[in-house]
Amino acid sequence: MPFIDKPYTPGTPCWVDLMAKDQQLAMDFYMDLFGWEGEKGPEEFGGYAIMNLNGRPVAGIGPAMAPEGMPEPPHVWTTYLASDDADATARKITAAHGTVMVPPMDVGPVGRMIVAQDPTGAVFGVWQYKDFFGAQVVNEPGALTWNECNTKDVPAAAAFYRSVFDLELEPMEGSTDNSYQALTARGRMVGAMQDMADKFPEHVPPHWSVWFAVDDCDSTADAAVKRGANLVVPPMEIPVGRMAGLQDPWGAVFCIIKLSM
Repeated sequence: MPFIDKPYTPGTPCWVDLMAKDQQLAMDFYMDLFGWEGEKGPEEFGGYAIMNLNGRPVAGIGPAMAPEGMPEPPHVWTTYLASDDADATARKITAAHGTVMVPPMDVGPVGRMIVAQDPTGAVFGVWQYKDFFGAQVVNEPGALTWNECNTKDVPAAAAFYRSVFDLELEPMEGSTDNSYQALTARGRMVGAMQDMADKFPEHVPPHWSVWFAVDDCDSTADAAVKRGANLVVPPMEIPVGRMAGLQDPWGAVFCIIKLSM
């Protein structure tokens, strides 16, 4: 099992979380679906729950709440990109024409975070580690395996992430689809960016998508639907495996994939 035992390279997706409309029901749904374990956290952290797979953190689920004077966050999965300095990253976001939605704030002794929006409209988080650097299991059934930025303006999005995180956009090896490209951090592929044209309904806004690995795509999709989820993309073959898109009972969209390699 691929364990992560050191901080992530800046710009790398390092954590995902869900601010849930009903935290306990959401926790139950994902624990049943992915075999996660977890319980509501301490009140000083708003009850935020760290979800574990075989005793190691893989994702977070918290109650939907917001700092005073700010709107409650939507029920969506958020991708967090690693940073060595959240405050400096916030300044870069603003300079690159992004929007800092939740300014840098300490999360107890574990880290410092931001929520921001790139110039094309995709929302993401930023995580500066202190005691906690993010997911410790990846690319295994039940764990995060992929993150991609879906945008309606690839040149603008690419320039933004290059300026803020030094992420580079490169051709995806083995792919003939120029609308889908790799995001690399210091030469290592850490995610992807794709042009949303002809791939999403017009009403879907730019966003970062979250993918979880599974043992069996079809049976996991069936299990999710039986638990109240909607099947957004039926199971289908793609070059790296078999995937499906799902919407949990409260509206959060995520993808699952049975990797072929």
